[in-house]
Amino acid sequence: MVTKLPRWILWGGAVLAFSAGCLNTAALMGFTNLSVSHVTGNVSLFSAAIAHFDTRSVLYIGASLISFLIGAISSGYIIGQTSLKLGKRYGGALYLEAALLLISYMLYQQHDYLGQLAAAMACGLQNAMVATYSGAVIRTTHLTGLTSDMGAAIGNWLAGRPISKPTLGFQAIIWYCFCGGGAVGAFLYARFEYGALFVPISIVLSAAFIYNLASDRLQEVHKPNKS
Repeated sequence: MVTKLPRWILWGGAVLAFSAGCLNTAALMGFTNLSVSHVTGNVSLFSAAIAHFDTRSVLYIGASLISFLIGAISSGYIIGQTSLKLGKRYGGALYLEAALLLISYMLYQQHDYLGQLAAAMACGLQNAMVATYSGAVIRTTHLTGLTSDMGAAIGNWLAGRPISKPTLGFQAIIWYCFCGGGAVGAFLYARFEYGALFVPISIVLSAAFIYNLASDRLQEVHKPNKS
C-alpha cells in the first residue's frame, strides 16, 4: 500500500514519472516516431509490421521491445530484492539509467537508431526498479495500468465502497507528472530537438546523487555505537 511507503519514495516516483514523460515525448517527436516507455503500443505496431511483412519495422520495433526488457532484467540483477532496503544498489541503478540516457542523446544526435534502444533500456530499468521498491504499486514510465487502477477505485467510491484515498491521490500525481513531463518534453523538443533529453538526464543524475547521500546518512545514524 502507498500509505506504508516513505514519502521520499512517493515523491521520487512522481519526479521519475515526469522524467519519463519528457523522454517519451521527445522520442515520439524525433526521427524514430516510436515510444520508448510504452510496450503495449509498440507490440501492436510490431504485430502490424509482421502482418504487412515489413521486415525493417519488425527488426526496429522488436529491438526496442527487447531493449526495454533488457533494462528491466538489469534492474532485477542489480537490485535483487523485492522490498525496499537502503544501500547503494538503487543509486547504482539510477546512475546506470543516466548513463543510458546520455548515450541515447549522443546517438540520437547522429540519427542513429541505437539511441532509441538505449532510451528504451533506460525506461525498462526505471520502471522495474520503481516497481521493485514500491511493491508494484507505482509505475513511472506508462499510465495504462495506473489509469485502470484509478478508474476501478473511483468506481468503487461511486458505489459507496471504501477505497484508499491516499493511493488514489498519489496515482493521480503520477498521472499528472507524466503528462506534465510530456508537455515539457514537447516544448523543449520543438526548440532544442534532442537537447530536451538533458531534462531527464539531469533529473535521474540528481536522484542518484540524493539517494546515495541520504542512504549514507541514514546508515551512519543507524550504525551501532561501539563505544
